[in-house]
Amino acid sequence: MTRVKGAVGPDAHVLALTGLVLEHFRDLVAEEDWGGLRSSHFRVLGHVPGEGVTITELADRLGMTKQGCGQFVTGMVELGLVETGQDPGDRRVRLVTLTERGRRMNERFERRVAEVEQEWAQRVGPRRYATFRAVLAELAPQPRG
Repeated sequence: MTRVKGAVGPDAHVLALTGLVLEHFRDLVAEEDWGGLRSSHFRVLGHVPGEGVTITELADRLGMTKQGCGQFVTGMVELGLVETGQDPGDRRVRLVTLTERGRRMNERFERRVAEVEQEWAQRVGPRRYATFRAVLAELAPQPRG
């Protein structure tokens, strides 16, 4: 099989196809008012559990450096999405938790993702979409922990 750069269709490189699907989703979201938030914000919000998470744990979950994650979290604090405080178990550790705004935005984003998934399932059929999701889950690396 010869793969042509930029080709779309069955001969396209699987990573190119995956990128096009993600780009399509980003375009859908970009057309909506998210208060200036980007996909990177939602990626972080989705990794902050209700009880909070340390910067080190969050960086590991996101595949970022501790310093880079700390800087990104600082920006999210300024946006009112998360807050940081001392971990009650270890006062030397900074704990990141969602604010009410962060929770609302994350819930809204999760609902939007579910809507898009429903649209995609209708487009290709529920059985094929379920198989697609199952294959992606198998291929996705397991979270570090």
